Amino acid sequence: MRVGSPRGSRNVGALVAVGALLAGLSVGLSAYASHAVDGDARAALQTAAVFAFGHGIVLVVLGRAVRGTLELASLVALLIGTLLFAGALVSRHLFGGPSFFAPWGGMLTMLGWLLQAVAAVRR
Repeated sequence: MRVGSPRGSRNVGALVAVGALLAGLSVGLSAYASHAVDGDARAALQTAAVFAFGHGIVLVVLGRAVRGTLELASLVALLIGTLLFAGALVSRHLFGGPSFFAPWGGMLTMLGWLLQAVAAVRR
């Protein structure tokens, strides 16, 4: 898919928008962690908030500079990895759910960064 095509532009725009929402929601998660929970839950939710905030900002910034499919794929991996990692922490500490997807999210996020590095070298 060519990023300059209308379909590619919509995909990139959606990633930028989701990144902005992710960063914004992470501010609320951080506030909740600071004021409503203690102990391990506070630390885990703060970790999820920092992870989501950082990667949300990355999606906004790098999403505006996407030049090709590899860069787009890296951002998709970063988004999905962030949702799996941070989502697993939130699920575990707020709803008693499993944290099974946290390592998968971390690995997918690392893959996203690796793809970003490869794309940078190929420029």
